[in-house]
Amino acid sequence: MSTITAQKLSYPLGGDLIINRLGYGAMQLTGNGVFGEAADRENAKKVLQAAVEAGVNFIDTAEAYGPRLNETLIADALYPYKEGLVIATKGGFKRPGPNQWVPNGHPDFIRENIEGSLKRLKTDTIDLWQLHRIDPDVPVAESLGPVADAVAAGKIRYVGLSEVTIAQIEAAEKTVPIVSVQNLYNLGDRQWEAVVDYTAKRGMAFIPWFPLASGPQALAGKISDIARAHQATVAQIALAWLLQRSPNILLIPGTSSLNHLAENMKAAEITLSEAEFAALSR
Repeated sequence: MSTITAQKLSYPLGGDLIINRLGYGAMQLTGNGVFGEAADRENAKKVLQAAVEAGVNFIDTAEAYGPRLNETLIADALYPYKEGLVIATKGGFKRPGPNQWVPNGHPDFIRENIEGSLKRLKTDTIDLWQLHRIDPDVPVAESLGPVADAVAAGKIRYVGLSEVTIAQIEAAEKTVPIVSVQNLYNLGDRQWEAVVDYTAKRGMAFIPWFPLASGPQALAGKISDIARAHQATVAQIALAWLLQRSPNILLIPGTSSLNHLAENMKAAEITLSEAEFAALSR
């Protein structure tokens, strides 16, 4: 576990894309089971627009969200894109139905995902394309072959991975440079501690998915006390802890509520004391 870090609120993704570390994850702007259209599409567009107006310049989506409908929603809400806005997407999952996620790393499927994302997002270049999952039935070099081709063609700027070990990161790098890793990580689930520290040392971004979990019941009292001390919500403290955990962490909390969006954005204003950070890190 790293010690508390100075809270810098931007990060140079890939070394040159300056990202505000409090971004937005668009997965919740879909139907039940991350399948189908958002229940209120016009509200979903307003949430995306409000996020950008509030200073978000990093939005995370995926071909699998909807599937495909989430990318189209983002383009409908935000195109033409504000200068400096980075939209990251992912590929490599088949979606037979709600809550069903089947890894598919076949090169033809990956190639199709990339081309489809370019069209749906109305862009010539995807700033960050991430392999949503490594398919256990397909060598990662084969899955990433079309990705490397797309990088060479200027269709993808940077490449990331999701839910991977250090060994898998290093294996993937034999085919294409990796600038980010998106793994499950929050106050309550820290199985990827070693990957957080590894990516920080390597100059890669670490993007926790499900960042708003506030930890196990054993932390409930501590986090509530800290939230009261800062006149903040438990969710804000959970995000503030992540921002202080490591300077390479980029946050993508998602919500379909304008009020919750505003609440999440205020987490960047909270700085935990050394003692508070340590209490939550145990």
